[in-house]
Amino acid sequence: MNNPFSMAVPKKRTSISKKHIRKNIWKKKGYWAALKALSIGKSLYSDKSTLSKSNNFGRVINPLEIQTI
Repeated sequence: MNNPFSMAVPKKRTSISKKHIRKNIWKKKGYWAALKALSIGKSLYSDKSTLSKSNNFGRVINPLEIQTI
């Protein structure tokens, strides 16, 4: 008999190597996002940007509007 209130349970334990692989992928995504944000911040601060300080949508970026997470 199926209980409608029972929760889903994984059948097997995830191996440590798979766990490390997934964690490293997650960390690397964060690293590249932080690197990109730092690069954009440096270019805005140095005022030597060749991108005319606009994002992909053509809106001019005000450094005071950028919020940190």
